[in-house]
Amino acid sequence: MRMQDSISEFELAFEQEAALERRRRHQLRQRAVNRSRARRIQRTEQRGNVAFGVLVIALTLTVVVVTVVMFEALAWLMG
Repeated sequence: MRMQDSISEFELAFEQEAALERRRRHQLRQRAVNRSRARRIQRTEQRGNVAFGVLVIALTLTVVVVTVVMFEALAWLMG
């Protein structure tokens, strides 16, 4: 009877440890997914910020060039 009890206790402990390990693996998987999602969002935001900066610079440069050309053309016409 004593041998049966120790085997039952061992099996119970093994099942508990296996369940704990499954939970741990699931949590690790979830953390990895969350980190991956956060990195993807960060990269997307960073690309968006860079693209916006390039757009602002391009528009500013266009405005400056058009203004200079317009005044040069006006000076040439008036002159």
